[in-house]
Amino acid sequence: MSRKVVVTGLGAISPIGSSAQEMWDNALAGVSGVKALTDDWVAEYELPVYIAGRINRPISESEFISRVEAKRLDPSGQYAVHSARQAWRDAGFSGEDAEDSTELDPERVAVSYATGIGGVWTLLDSWDTLRERGPRRVMPMTVPMLMPNGSAAAIALNHKARSTAQTVVSACASGTESIHLGLELIRSGKADVVITGGTEASIHPLPLAAFARMQALSTRNDEPERASRPYDVDRDGFVMGEGAAALILESEEHAKARGARIYAELAGTGVSSDAYHITAPDNEGEGAARSLREAMASGDFSAEDVVHVNAHATSTPVGDIPEATALRRAFGDATDQMAVSATKSMTGHLLGAAGAIESVMTVLAVRDHKAPATINLENKDPQIDLDVVTEARDLPAGEIVAVSNSFGFGGHNAVAAFRSVS
Repeated sequence: MSRKVVVTGLGAISPIGSSAQEMWDNALAGVSGVKALTDDWVAEYELPVYIAGRINRPISESEFISRVEAKRLDPSGQYAVHSARQAWRDAGFSGEDAEDSTELDPERVAVSYATGIGGVWTLLDSWDTLRERGPRRVMPMTVPMLMPNGSAAAIALNHKARSTAQTVVSACASGTESIHLGLELIRSGKADVVITGGTEASIHPLPLAAFARMQALSTRNDEPERASRPYDVDRDGFVMGEGAAALILESEEHAKARGARIYAELAGTGVSSDAYHITAPDNEGEGAARSLREAMASGDFSAEDVVHVNAHATSTPVGDIPEATALRRAFGDATDQMAVSATKSMTGHLLGAAGAIESVMTVLAVRDHKAPATINLENKDPQIDLDVVTEARDLPAGEIVAVSNSFGFGGHNAVAAFRSVS
């Protein structure tokens, strides 16, 4: 019998909150974190899109990262360290790292932490420095700051996690795939504790210009708070967001032995590949449906047990419909009983961090038996036959299961399912 895995700590920094609880409170209240960008480079490059979901307060105000540390980390790494330290403290370990904690063996603590793009600010700023000021002015720490595994490495160093430190890079499915890997690390016996999650800090003129050229971004510049509108007939693209989230996963026996507070059980996960198109999802949703079925098998639950879905729901015309199709393929008529929330309507799309942010919200949904809001849904697309939550709603009492979906460029599909605990 496989080991049961539970969630004992949560951390987040996002457009709607600099902690997991603040983010959750704002998600229940329907608060938008999307604003107009006021940076000089918006006008300099004549960007066609200049709205995004920035973190809701500067990282310099974080109690979890010092100024000295921040200088040696890309913004994506700063957000990652903030979220991991917050989650670690939330989990109630006796020390600041695995060596200092009496209940931990550092060789049984692992990191599985994701990103979609990595240190893009460091990479592009360093290229500008090289061109304008020469090689002697390039920072010595440039490579560790830009490499995609930099965040996982920083977390492992901070917390003395010596089992393994791995990085998942699967576009917008990355954060959820990191949780899948964390589950496997504990079930296989490789680790007792895993720090998992995802980070992204790519609100930079190049990614904005590139996504805009793909016609993937909303151009509703005059109404930032209303731009991200999953499932609405007037949706015209996603809104970029930034931030990070971390979840502390533990084997149930390890958590109970140290008397930890348990948020929820990570019941199961599922991953699959569309092998269909580099950017577009399979219109039939079969790959996504397979990941949902795999999560059910992995977690030993049925479609009838699922009461809530935190959907990937990016607000793109081509993306929202296949996900709705996939839910129907996997869950059948039971889909009618599921309260579906599209929280990117408030946070924007955090790319490689999206799955981690949304998994944190899904954990809190099963803890509180509440589904968060979906804002900006004024005229639902008739092709999307789902019960979409437009105002925070109570979920059924008793034991419940909720799932979080993530789908990424390249055809990556990932699902995490969480079960409530008494």
